[in-house]
Amino acid sequence: MSGMRRVPRPPHGPVAIATSPWIVVGAGVVVMVVLLIVALGAYRGRSPAPDGAQPPALPVPSAVVAPSVPTSVPSPAPVLPGISGRASGLPPSTAAGSPSADPTLGPVGKPTATRSPSRAAPEQPAMTGRYRVVQSFDGGFIGEVAMVNTSSRSRGWTVRLEFSGGRLVTAWVEGVPQGTVRQSDDGFTYVSGVEVSPGGSVSLRFHMERAPSTPRECTVDGVRCNGL
Repeated sequence: MSGMRRVPRPPHGPVAIATSPWIVVGAGVVVMVVLLIVALGAYRGRSPAPDGAQPPALPVPSAVVAPSVPTSVPSPAPVLPGISGRASGLPPSTAAGSPSADPTLGPVGKPTATRSPSRAAPEQPAMTGRYRVVQSFDGGFIGEVAMVNTSSRSRGWTVRLEFSGGRLVTAWVEGVPQGTVRQSDDGFTYVSGVEVSPGGSVSLRFHMERAPSTPRECTVDGVRCNGL
């Protein structure tokens, strides 16, 4: 028994594969063939695009619109009874939030030029009178008030003469019906007896004694006479 040799057993597992290189090569060829078949099938499944056709355009995402934020609306100013911004014509500068509520300031707060109110011309009296001394003598004189009607209608007149002393002897109107004389302590008042036509004139004459030739007051319809 001791002289018998043991026959070596063939190796198993990786050692056997390593000793058989043709087995490895064949397995690789099989794997490559399978991958080639799979690639050809995937290529044939895709339909070729026609000549000149363009690839479909990718959808463009629409613009994102931000949600609108509600703005606060100021509540209208309270309307007082009997006062309305439209009816009373309130200026825009008095509204809330305006640059300036001062009426002398413009829309941008600059002072505006103000115009002074123009003065109306004095009204021309309807009857004008001028005083003069016609004749002087010892103890007295004869005076005259010449009047002109500057209005557009016929009108009467009233002359008032005041002196510091003296006495009225007589008064008369030349060429027309006489009026009414009312004497007082300091003079007299003469009221016409006939109206004077527009643009017409009339003269009142009077005789005074022991009186200064310049009267203290002379008026025609309340308007001071000229010539004093």
